[in-house]
Amino acid sequence: MELWKKLSHRYFIDAMGAMAFGLFASLLIGTIFNALGMIPGLSVLGLIGKDAAKVAGPAMAVSIAVSLKAAPLVVYSSALVGWLANSYGGAGGPLAVLIITIIACEVGMLVSKKTKVDILVTPFVTILVGGLISIYGAPYVGKAVGVVSAGISFAMTCQPFVMGIIVSALVGIALTLPISSAAICAALGLSGIVSGDEGLALAGGAAVAGCCAQMVGFAVMSFRENGVGGLVSQGLGTSMLQMPNIIRNPRTWIPPTLASAITGPIATCLFHLEMNGPAVSSGMGTCGLVGQIGVYTGWLNDIAAGTKAAILPMDWVGLILICFVLPAVLTLLFAFFLRKWGWIKDGDLKLQ
Repeated sequence: MELWKKLSHRYFIDAMGAMAFGLFASLLIGTIFNALGMIPGLSVLGLIGKDAAKVAGPAMAVSIAVSLKAAPLVVYSSALVGWLANSYGGAGGPLAVLIITIIACEVGMLVSKKTKVDILVTPFVTILVGGLISIYGAPYVGKAVGVVSAGISFAMTCQPFVMGIIVSALVGIALTLPISSAAICAALGLSGIVSGDEGLALAGGAAVAGCCAQMVGFAVMSFRENGVGGLVSQGLGTSMLQMPNIIRNPRTWIPPTLASAITGPIATCLFHLEMNGPAVSSGMGTCGLVGQIGVYTGWLNDIAAGTKAAILPMDWVGLILICFVLPAVLTLLFAFFLRKWGWIKDGDLKLQ
C-alpha cells in the first residue's frame, strides 16, 4: 500500500503536474502570443506563437523527466520522445506524452551511468524505448480519446438543450484532462465557418461554454489558495493545472462541471451562441481569450456573408455571461456547499 501511494504520487501527482506546466510553457503561452499578435503592430508576436505548438511535446516530456529527477542525459533524450508521442497520439497527444515519457525515463534511468559509454547508451536506450512505444502505442491512446469524441458526436444529434448540456460538459472535461480538447473540436469541425451548418456552430458555442466553465471555475474557486497568480494561470492558461488535485480529491471537479452543464444549454437555447470562427477555438475556452476571439471572428464572418446585420449589444452580453460571469458565479455557489459539507477542504486546490 505504501509503495502504491509513493508511485501514484510520483506518476499522477508530480509527473502530471509537471506536464501541465510544460504544456503551459509551450502551446498555451503560444496561444496567448497568437492572440496578442492579432493586435495591429504586434504581428511579430504571432510569429512566436505560431511555432509554440510544435514544441509542446518536447516541453511536456522534459518537464516530466525533471519531475522524475531523471539523470541529465535522460532529460535531454526525453525531448525527442515527447515529440514522437505527441505527434503519434493525435487528440490524445498529451496523455501519450505522459505515459510514454514516464516509461522511457524509468528505463533510461536503469542504464544511466552504468557503463563507460553512458553518453551513447543512455540516450540510445531512452529514445529507442520511447520511440518504439510512441510509434506502436501512442495511436491507441488517441483512439481511446475517441470515446470522448464519440460522445460529442452523439450529442450533436440531440436537440439543442440536451446537446448543450452534453457537449459543454464533455468538452470542458476534455480541456482539463491531459488530452487535447482543441484537437477534438477541430476533428469534429465544431464550427459553421465552412459548412454553414447551424448545428455545428451551436455545438461549437456549447464547447466554448464548457471550456470557460472549467477554466474560469477553477480559477475563482481556488483563488483563496492560489491568489492572483493562480487566477491568471488557470483563467487564461489551463485548468489542467488542477489535475493533480483532482486525482487527490475528485470532488473538486464537481463545481465547474456542474457549471458547464448549466451554461451549455443557456448558450445554445437562450443566447444562441455560435462558433463561426476556427473550429479549434471551440476547445480553447478563455486560454489567451482564443474562444472569445473565435466567436467574435465568427460574427465578422457572418456580417461579411450577409447572414448577420451587425454585432448587437445582446451578443456581447451573452458572450460575457457565458464565458466569464456565469462560470464564476455558479462554480463558487456549488463550491460553497461542497466546502460546507466537507467535500472540499482548504488546500485541496493549491497548485504545487
